[in-house]
Amino acid sequence: MIAAPRILIAPFIDVEAPENAEAIGIALSLLKVAALFQVVDASQVALANMLRGLHDSKWPFVIAILGYWAIGAPIGLALGFLTPLGGVGIWIGLASGLAIVAVLLMLRWLGKERRSFAV
Repeated sequence: MIAAPRILIAPFIDVEAPENAEAIGIALSLLKVAALFQVVDASQVALANMLRGLHDSKWPFVIAILGYWAIGAPIGLALGFLTPLGGVGIWIGLASGLAIVAVLLMLRWLGKERRSFAV
């Protein structure tokens, strides 16, 4: 997505046509955010499943709900509708929520790891 975004866009829109310049700009911006989104999404999924393997599912659920609905959604709505970012702002909000969830799940994992070594 980051290395060759035009190759990903080309099957869907003529990247050589000047009338498509605005759409291509938006698509390139969305692909940049989507690349970040993929990294943080993979991190939070892996961490949630690591915690699930330790029979810890209640707090990861609470963290996910708070991260997505209390942080990610308001950021996305604010950036998407109150700034000129539009759709890119919504995706930035979604990626922000995922990033917060990933960080909080990592902190939970590290806390559980420390407690297991202390025993």
